[in-house]
Amino acid sequence: MSRQAKAQNKAGAGVYLKKYWQLYVMLFLPLLYLLIFKYAPMIYVQIAFKKYSLVESVWKLPLAANHGFEYFIKAFGNNDFRYALRNTLTLNLLDLVFGFPAPIIFALILNELCFQRYKKVVQTIAYMPHFLSWVIIYSLALQLLAPNDGLVNMVIMKLGGSSIPFLNDAAHWIGSYIGFGIWQNFGWGSIVYLASIAGINPELYEAAAVDGAGRFRKMWHITLPGIKPTIVVLLIMNLGNILGGGFDRPFAFQNNLVMKVADVIATYVYRVGIKGLQFSLTTAVGLFQSVVGVFFLLMANFISRKLGERGIW
Repeated sequence: MSRQAKAQNKAGAGVYLKKYWQLYVMLFLPLLYLLIFKYAPMIYVQIAFKKYSLVESVWKLPLAANHGFEYFIKAFGNNDFRYALRNTLTLNLLDLVFGFPAPIIFALILNELCFQRYKKVVQTIAYMPHFLSWVIIYSLALQLLAPNDGLVNMVIMKLGGSSIPFLNDAAHWIGSYIGFGIWQNFGWGSIVYLASIAGINPELYEAAAVDGAGRFRKMWHITLPGIKPTIVVLLIMNLGNILGGGFDRPFAFQNNLVMKVADVIATYVYRVGIKGLQFSLTTAVGLFQSVVGVFFLLMANFISRKLGERGIW
């Protein structure tokens, strides 16, 4: 590149920064937050490979046995961890299979409603559970599904049926767990899809109507293809969290009768790491969880790009 071209590029960059410097100033605080609270703590990931001590600097800690992999071997040799890993995969896959399509279906239904006032009321009601904590939701679940004095079981028994252990039997607990998860998130999750639907060219619907297409045909051939890129991106992000998930939901719902299906990696880390003071072990578990999540994210993005869809990068 000639000196003149370099000078022109430099001048262009200067003009651009002078015009949009406010945007970069606004970006400074989020970047500072990421550096301090997200990237700086990553130096403590090395605890997974060292014998941790509260009184020693993390840089001076001795390397753990087996070339630093002592705690990874210990984790995979622990039955509780294997059960937690199995439960995390099972519950997250069920959430993905049943929970992921729910906001898409809800957004498609809302888009077909003609009465705007009714549509807004339905949206508001559907969004409200998202703002409830899982402790409150579990309290509601207990009032509804308790074996003897829960409203649902009282109605069932009044009709001559027998009480159903929604929260005390493993199979029923999984159904209740997934059901309440869908109920809390489907309304809020539909916002992204409704925004994507709003960006579809209305002339496409007019042309389809001229060709004699009904509502279902318009939905299938226009709306769904129109929001397909959004669906793919959100699916990739959900697959990246296949070994993740929050702590509060399983912790609020679990009890001693269903621990064999309710104990997940997040609650295992809390029980063994924080309460049991085994920080190196749980750091190793957390690192494994993150690496697997990144692997799933990369694979899902790669497959999406190979199939001609837009990935997340």
